Amino acid sequence: MGNHNKLLQFLRPADTAVAAARSSDDDDDGGTTSTVPSPMSSWSGRTSAAASPSPYVMSPWVNLPGFGGGGDGVVAGGGGTGLLGSLVKEDGHVYSLAAAGELLYTGTDSKNVRVWRDRREFAGFRSGSGLVKAIIIAGDGRIYTGHQDGKVRVWRTSADDPAVHRRVGSLPRFGDLLRSAVKPSHYVETRRRHSAVWLRHFDAVSCLSLDADAGLLYSGSWDKTFKVWRVSDSRCLESVRAHDDAVNTVAAAGFDALVFTGSADGTVKVWRREPGKGSATRHAMERVLRKGEGAVTAIVVAAEARVVYVGSSDGAVTHWQWRRGAVAGQPPRNGGALRGHKMAVLCLAVAGRVVVSGSADRTISVWRREEGAEHARLAVLTGHTGPVKCVSMDEEDATAADGDKRWVVYSGSLDGSVKVWRVSNTPDATTARTPAHGWKAMPSPLGACTPYAAAPELKRMAAA
Repeated sequence: MGNHNKLLQFLRPADTAVAAARSSDDDDDGGTTSTVPSPMSSWSGRTSAAASPSPYVMSPWVNLPGFGGGGDGVVAGGGGTGLLGSLVKEDGHVYSLAAAGELLYTGTDSKNVRVWRDRREFAGFRSGSGLVKAIIIAGDGRIYTGHQDGKVRVWRTSADDPAVHRRVGSLPRFGDLLRSAVKPSHYVETRRRHSAVWLRHFDAVSCLSLDADAGLLYSGSWDKTFKVWRVSDSRCLESVRAHDDAVNTVAAAGFDALVFTGSADGTVKVWRREPGKGSATRHAMERVLRKGEGAVTAIVVAAEARVVYVGSSDGAVTHWQWRRGAVAGQPPRNGGALRGHKMAVLCLAVAGRVVVSGSADRTISVWRREEGAEHARLAVLTGHTGPVKCVSMDEEDATAADGDKRWVVYSGSLDGSVKVWRVSNTPDATTARTPAHGWKAMPSPLGACTPYAAAPELKRMAAA
């Protein structure tokens, strides 16, 4: 129980932030919100300090050996890996970020979303309420943000000025909410015997995932549900009561119409999308992939390799692979666990064969998938002075002179900073490797690949 309470300090914001989110109202679907970048908001080539001390300066993490508290981008590894830039801005803790081309979006508990280009602040926009817990960017340029107040907001850049961002809507749409509010059958029971319209999350939106091919957006919430939204018209197609505790992470697989959800109840569930009535969808649970005492905090999918990575509060990253051409419902193969952290894993990102994990121990581990289930740890990135809450990565535009493939990793932390790293794809003599082994068909001690059977009927609402 003690470890669970400690983890909640990283997953949930301070009470003051929650109170601020609930105290303001932001129900209208229109409006333009843009901020002018401060002339002092720019990237530094070294780890910088804020104008006033970080709240994590006195944290016990600073004094832990080997974690680089105050180091200038210390890297255990080698090659072309290192810190490219760092920003500390008096703008609250960084809870979310997303990279799209030359732009980087960062969300904080100050309700601001800041936009960076060429390592300088380019633009920004502010939501009237709701800590920004998740950001995702669609291929058509729409930006979706998930908030502490239970809403998903939708933004677009102005055609006249790319630095101006306009809010073009929120999920659920106000009109849909009104139509559902007059129908008693559209209410579901919430906490303390209250009721709410099923279209709307009644607790924080903790995560977002986009299935571009299917045209669907998934939102997960601390209200124990995930919802399915059709991107083309912003309509909620389905709401699923998925877990016994908060949904911390959701990930559309990008193959076999699968969706993964992870929860504070310690489980990872696999859902398969099936045709519903009319334009609706139906997600049926296929199996419980993991059962454990530690909360599940992050899920990321390497779609081309069909490998799913799961981060948890015990500091491990467990992974499974789905075989190509396998019969629907056939269990995946368990590849074991990557153990590179001393505290909870809070975030994951993957690109190509490289996966990165950010942790409450203030470090970022970089792994490369080898043959079979083997992984090589390419580097440990240190320099943050608070838990690493979010990571994103992309391939670097230019290839090194020696042909080395490199990646750019972005990390956001509760120390209020965002850092940009270059990671080399080439291991060196210091590279650590997992023990050589193949994928296992048998369940892991955590209950991996446990088929779903004899569970209570799920509470489900879908669009008529």
